[in-house]
Amino acid sequence: MIRSDVLRSLVPLISDHFVVCNIGLPSQELHMLDDQPTNFYMLGTMGLASSIGLGVALAQSKKVISIDGDGSVLTNFGTLPTIANNVADNFILLIIDNGSYGSTGDQPTYAGMKTSLAKVAEACGCENVIECQAEDCAAVMKDALDSDKMTVIVCKCESGNIPVSVIKTDPVVIRDRFMTALKEANA
Repeated sequence: MIRSDVLRSLVPLISDHFVVCNIGLPSQELHMLDDQPTNFYMLGTMGLASSIGLGVALAQSKKVISIDGDGSVLTNFGTLPTIANNVADNFILLIIDNGSYGSTGDQPTYAGMKTSLAKVAEACGCENVIECQAEDCAAVMKDALDSDKMTVIVCKCESGNIPVSVIKTDPVVIRDRFMTALKEANA
């Protein structure tokens, strides 16, 4: 399974929740599979989906899922200790670890070599860390959503991309519709 297969398997589980999705192809894939106002697509700022998702979770009570990539988490390594030290039980970080910088040409990351992001998250103090294979990701996500406990999921999958269109929705529109959905859900 590649990242788009993982996302496709997750859509039925996450479509009722707030999702902050990683820059580039992951956002474009999610947009193609399940565009909705509760999805916040990162169109810039590599490495910040997990940080933004944590901030959204800390600021309100609804569940927030950040979908990040191994390359982005490696780019913003400070996100894991920040998550560990600011527990939000309505927050799930899903790191789709394909061992590559998928949006820029599948160059290998260290997570595809010796570095275990699950072990790094645990070393940073994250208490509920689960590493799984792509085929098991939907079941692990369902359990995380049911647990009401902050969870970091590291989903190991194959590298690869599908053809997708660029998101043409203006970034301000993406932001505004996400903020409106949050406001309505927390009213």
